[in-house]
Amino acid sequence: MYLIITLGVVVLVALSYYAGTLLWRVKQQEKAVEEEQTKRLNYITDSICHIAKAMKAEQCEPSEGVLRIWVLLEHYNKAQAEPKDYVELYSGYSALYSEIKDMPTHEARKKFSKKDILKLDLQRMEAEQKYAEQIVLDTSQLILEFTLSK
Repeated sequence: MYLIITLGVVVLVALSYYAGTLLWRVKQQEKAVEEEQTKRLNYITDSICHIAKAMKAEQCEPSEGVLRIWVLLEHYNKAQAEPKDYVELYSGYSALYSEIKDMPTHEARKKFSKKDILKLDLQRMEAEQKYAEQIVLDTSQLILEFTLSK
């Protein structure tokens, strides 16, 4: 009888230890995931600030900056508990991005003739001029928002 009770206690202690070990591992994994998400958000925030500051200093063309920042904003927004309406907050970025997002870049541009590339560049420049004032305002607001969120 004592043997069965002792065996039961040993099994119960072993199972409790195993359950505790599993719970500890789950907590460690959750902590690692949270740290990775924080690291990723910090990287995105730093990238947005860096590109926006380059745009403000005119070291980066508005269209290039908008293309890069808009994609980063989409990733940033997906990671937030309460997503923001960046289309409304940054209307100049949204409008310019909508007009230029389908234009070919890098290797894809090389497939077009010089005439077509010139035409696309003119369209891009016209779009940049059309939204220039709003993009300047949006850039300042972005720098402020993402500098404070660090």
